[in-house]
Amino acid sequence: MRYLFDHWQAIKNNLVRKIVFLFLDYDGTLAPIAETPDKAAIPKETRDLLKELSEDPRRRLAIISGRSLSDIKRAIGLKNVSYAGNHGLEIESPKLKFESQVSPRLKEIIRNIYEELLLRASKIKGAILEDKGLTVSLHYRLVADRDMPGLKRIMREITEPFLARDEIKVSEGKKVFEIKPHVKWTKGNVVLWLLAQQQFALGADKLFAVYIGDDVTDEDGFRALKNKGLTIFVGKPKPSEAAYYVKNTEEVVKFMKQLLELM
Repeated sequence: MRYLFDHWQAIKNNLVRKIVFLFLDYDGTLAPIAETPDKAAIPKETRDLLKELSEDPRRRLAIISGRSLSDIKRAIGLKNVSYAGNHGLEIESPKLKFESQVSPRLKEIIRNIYEELLLRASKIKGAILEDKGLTVSLHYRLVADRDMPGLKRIMREITEPFLARDEIKVSEGKKVFEIKPHVKWTKGNVVLWLLAQQQFALGADKLFAVYIGDDVTDEDGFRALKNKGLTIFVGKPKPSEAAYYVKNTEEVVKFMKQLLELM
């Protein structure tokens, strides 16, 4: 990965000539990582920039998050924005609403896993269980190191039977286990689907896609836009499908400011 602002002069040539479709993760990208999900909030300056972008006729804006759709809509609170919750299993934009075809059986499995984790994992101090409807998150940022083997054992015992039957997927993000139904739909699929809607309306040659994210699930978004747009990882450089990186959420704000200034 290359540092974005070392190559800004070359990058901005692509941005200034096209309608930019900006795809943004939430936690760790717009909102600094917090001890608990409910404490993660975007600064006022960031919200004001998002509002400007959402009202700019030469910009399109989508927020793609692991949070539930209702949660991410409440956190951002802006119109003229496409929202994708639960890693893209729920999508809502000004002109459409979509929920992926998760079968009732898979929904029941996710619900049963949540209830079992609630019964067992809640006994471990610092473990926070998040019910997001179609998915479940188990946060362990506040769990003591000595308690992690026990928490991992509980996760393994509860999820292994469903993993063996390819009924769920389990991924590990920043101090969190994500449990999702096993469906072939990722943040990358969301990016390409939303992009296709705009390409149909405006013409493929008029759009330029930018994806910014900081976590493992964002790699699908980076991969979807490889050689097709601008992909930016947030954090210390590491092996990634992203072409560029910025150091932190403050530099995401810097990028959005410069994007607006290109007008």
